[in-house]
Amino acid sequence: MADDSQVFKALADPTRRQILQDLRDGELTAGEIVSRFKISAPSISRHLNVLKSAELVRERRDANRIYYSLVDDRLALCVGQFLSAVCPEQVVLRHRRRTKSIGDPISTGIEART
Repeated sequence: MADDSQVFKALADPTRRQILQDLRDGELTAGEIVSRFKISAPSISRHLNVLKSAELVRERRDANRIYYSLVDDRLALCVGQFLSAVCPEQVVLRHRRRTKSIGDPISTGIEART
């Protein structure tokens, strides 16, 4: 598995971030991805290789076409782990809010019976 530093390196470039956004609705061929940008096909190919190395996208070959799609949860898990390490208090606060909304009669709109 690629280390997390590769994910952050991949996210550092706006073209790669745009490719990830374009892939969120489903897979695209290499040609479809190239057509969305004003840079050369070899440049897009290099960007796709960085994304593949970071394990953010996968490729699937079908005849003479290459299809790209997002790797499920890779980005969310990586960024989530980083945020948990850097901002652990946010994890605790989020857990408290979730627990409160589930078990607190006031926040759920259920009146407590005595």
